[in-house]
Amino acid sequence: MKILLTGATGYIGSAVRTALIERGHEVTALVRSSAASAVVSESGASAVTGDVGDAALVRELAGKNDGVIHLAAPGPDVEASFAEAVLAASPEVFIRTGGVWVHGPGEAITEDTPRAAPALVAWREAIDLPVLAAPGVRSVLIEPGIVYGHGKGIPGLVVGAAQSGTFIGDGSQHWTTVHVDDLAALYVLALEKASAGSVFLGVGGDNPTARELGEAADRRLGLGGRVGPEDPARTIARLGDFGAALLVSQQAGGEKARRVLGWQPSRPSLISEIAAGGYDPS
Repeated sequence: MKILLTGATGYIGSAVRTALIERGHEVTALVRSSAASAVVSESGASAVTGDVGDAALVRELAGKNDGVIHLAAPGPDVEASFAEAVLAASPEVFIRTGGVWVHGPGEAITEDTPRAAPALVAWREAIDLPVLAAPGVRSVLIEPGIVYGHGKGIPGLVVGAAQSGTFIGDGSQHWTTVHVDDLAALYVLALEKASAGSVFLGVGGDNPTARELGEAADRRLGLGGRVGPEDPARTIARLGDFGAALLVSQQAGGEKARRVLGWQPSRPSLISEIAAGGYDPS
């Protein structure tokens, strides 16, 4: 298939770009700079320099491709404009990226868990639900957990906090996690197999606590057990709404993607990655 990809040089987007090309899909990436264009071209994809906020350009490109996979994160206003432009072009498939945080705290979260989003992502519902219900397009929503792998992503904060002597918050909250390469495979499977209006949690099934992650970083860095809790109010003071989202306790297995799409996440856990030095300070 011919796919328009946004966020193609970002953390998740780079992995998805690689996975699409390996599966034989023809990728056109919408990028913002000549440097990003060079990265995309070297990977075997095509690049168009422009902005996801340019509705006319987005509509033109979406109309020339069989599918759109949206991984850029421009913010709520541009997200809404982008979605409207894509739907107006009516490609065969439109895959958007959400996040498991929208479901709020829970011990057994599924795609059907009612939304109770923290402030950071409360805006998503107004875009997600209309896109899923749009006629004439096979719209799919993927909701990743905490993405890790290759020393990148939010887990880097765990090591940074450990170096400062704390967990993220008091450490009791569980995080849903997924390796970036497993997540990329899910996007490709959703492109090829998912039905219209589908939602899939992008979670590998491992749900460590922030304490377990902090203790793994403590051991790896040889800190001698000095890492301890941080007052959640202090976490929020430091990180704002992002900090509040990191304090949400969630557990999820991601069984639907396995059952419906045949997804098989297989990479090492986040704790294993930390233990093996994948998040050692540079």
